[in-house]
Amino acid sequence: MLLHDLLAAPDLRLTLLTGDERLDREIKGVLITDLPDPRRYLSGGELVLTGLMWRRSPADSARFVDALTEAGVAALGAGDARLGMVPDDLVEACRARGLPLLEVPVEVSFGAVTELVGRRVAADQAGDLRGALGRHRRIVAAVAEGAGLGELFALVEAELGVTAAVVSACGTVVAGALTEERAVRLARDYLAAVRLPVVVDRGGPFTLFAVDRSHRAAGWALVCRGEIDVEIGYELAACVAMERTRTEEGRRVERRLAEQLVALACAGGDLAELSARLRTCGIDPAEPYAVVTATVSRRGATDGPDPALLGGRVLEELLDRRVVAAAGADASVALVPLRGDWGDRDALAARLRARTAVLAAGLPAVTVSAGLSGALTGPHAIRGGTEEAGHARRMAEARGGGVATSDEIYTHALLLATVPGDVRSSFAERLLKPLFDYDRRHGAELVRTLGAFLDCTGSWNACAERLHVHVNTVRYRIRRIEELTGKDLSSMADRVDLFLALRAG
Repeated sequence: MLLHDLLAAPDLRLTLLTGDERLDREIKGVLITDLPDPRRYLSGGELVLTGLMWRRSPADSARFVDALTEAGVAALGAGDARLGMVPDDLVEACRARGLPLLEVPVEVSFGAVTELVGRRVAADQAGDLRGALGRHRRIVAAVAEGAGLGELFALVEAELGVTAAVVSACGTVVAGALTEERAVRLARDYLAAVRLPVVVDRGGPFTLFAVDRSHRAAGWALVCRGEIDVEIGYELAACVAMERTRTEEGRRVERRLAEQLVALACAGGDLAELSARLRTCGIDPAEPYAVVTATVSRRGATDGPDPALLGGRVLEELLDRRVVAAAGADASVALVPLRGDWGDRDALAARLRARTAVLAAGLPAVTVSAGLSGALTGPHAIRGGTEEAGHARRMAEARGGGVATSDEIYTHALLLATVPGDVRSSFAERLLKPLFDYDRRHGAELVRTLGAFLDCTGSWNACAERLHVHVNTVRYRIRRIEELTGKDLSSMADRVDLFLALRAG
């Protein structure tokens, strides 16, 4: 209720003595008091009614008005019953402090004023509640009728004044307007949060809510600009979860079609049928594509989402949900058309590496390993591409996670990746342990010298330049390496052994 509405009530016959310019103040309640300092009972926005029993001298008026002003009251109503008038010192104190002052006639009870204000405030609150319920119904109805997240967020901003977006755990923008850099930072905040919601400062406050209860590596975070009411945030997160569930239903069919395509290709199916199925999955047989396979492992996990299911959901998030991930024999598989900002395989590899790095930093107990094939064309290449991506993924797994590409597997690294870790460690230790021991005892650099010598293809002078030492120093160190390892570095076979030992270790 506003102050000018109270003055307009004909039954009360109130007179405004000061504060003509403050008639738009909102009255949130009424307090009747004759205490000289009622601040402990005030929270701000009240109409204070007083019979002036606290006034013993003119100086009391200034002290009383100071207390009301400090408490943030909306206005003061003074009754005429005790003095038959409102004293000039009270009028002057209110005028000096900008506090509206009303004169309440002796024949009007404070109870009548309180009752009128109470009815109007209750009616206003009921109207606000009806408005809030109406906005809530419109938002929920929009989601139920199939509104996308863009349409939902536009409605939320118009109805509630809340600017929202959704980011995935790997830092991709699912919906809303966020820069890629800010989305990555907010994704890291989401992964690091002990509990949600949480308020973070990223060039201004943002409030983060969890959208669903899926594993955080495949989860979404609702990002609301500013510090918002948690109930609004929870309701909006529930609406986003409803939209995600709705789209998941459609993606189930797409995943089944992708699984059938991969299974048929790996079984050596008919090319004509494979071409038709490839088109069904959104890839023209003449356009280039790449195969990505991925696994997700969690240290110490004994329950939770199925690892294969989780791997597929994480892979889809890494790929911006532009494609679906099929369940393969030992990993999730996705066929990615090389178009748009993924115009080539290298751009796709860079994007995958950046996004798996976000997950690795935010979830140390979760390991994402992905393998990427070369650029392929036509249905006949699906089988080979899947095997190629699988080899690369196993290399990534052997390295402790991340992304490996087909370029890396056609080297000695592929052979090392297929060797069990304990065998690699044993091989490296057997050949290099004498060198490490010697370096520790004498403060020498035999291991570093060996690596530089092999990188320089056995050139004494090039190795000396790289290490910034005299060439005779290099000769001396190489002789010592040969004595300790029993290898002859003029022999190609022995050079290969030592090279592999350095890489395996």
